[in-house]
Amino acid sequence: MSQSQVQPEYQQRVLPPRVSTLWWLEKGSYLTFILREMSCVFVAWFVVYLLLLVRAVTQGDASYQELLAWSATTPILLLNIVSFLFLIFHAVTFFDAAPRAMVVKVGQNPVPGSLVLAGLYAGLVAASAVVCWLLLGA
Repeated sequence: MSQSQVQPEYQQRVLPPRVSTLWWLEKGSYLTFILREMSCVFVAWFVVYLLLLVRAVTQGDASYQELLAWSATTPILLLNIVSFLFLIFHAVTFFDAAPRAMVVKVGQNPVPGSLVLAGLYAGLVAASAVVCWLLLGA
């Protein structure tokens, strides 16, 4: 019996090799990728926390004090510290990827990635200075 006469349901299939569940621990770049993806959960928590803060402020002093007391509990404090660290990691990795993902051209010449990165960090410093001025100086 030739190969063409073999029934399709009986043909041997080659399966790809099994991938470990912890494949992302094999290389540093994989780990960075997974941590960056996971950091989105903590960014979302900060959005929820900010919305809770805005709601508490709009509902009056008692509601705001209640939120402050809740925020001072150990689990929420630890969650916010971990979230802040992941937020910093998220921002740094975003800024690191931006010059490779976004090619800026002046005329026909591409702007070097280091200048794009410097511009992003300069914008971050400027925005932070404005926020600090509004909160502390105005």
